[in-house]
Amino acid sequence: QVQLVESGGGLVQTGGSLTLSCAGSGFTLDYYAIGWFRQAPGKEREGVSCISTSDGSRVYADSVKGRFTISRGNAKNTVYLQMNSLNPEDTAVYYCAAVSDIYGCGSRFDYWGKGTQVTVSS
Repeated sequence: QVQLVESGGGLVQTGGSLTLSCAGSGFTLDYYAIGWFRQAPGKEREGVSCISTSDGSRVYADSVKGRFTISRGNAKNTVYLQMNSLNPEDTAVYYCAAVSDIYGCGSRFDYWGKGTQVTVSS
């Protein structure tokens, strides 16, 4: 059974850091482009970052460039999102998603996790 599970969310003060994890089971994440998305209350879901093995690319939304870093865990079937210099606008439920790396980060994602809450207090 294909499954993605996010973890690492929590409550942090402005300026703080968190690292989110996206663990895959039932399939190997190395063959998939993995994206991180977020949805704040009353707002549409937005793409935060994506990593692709096929072309080695890592892409970031303008709002998180220079603060967030996406990476793959070595031999752990996990993708991480390191988030630094957090601010209240980063408060949202964060989701990871996967799509075959044949299609890459610009494609519609097929598999989704259930999300992890990140709350940044001012």
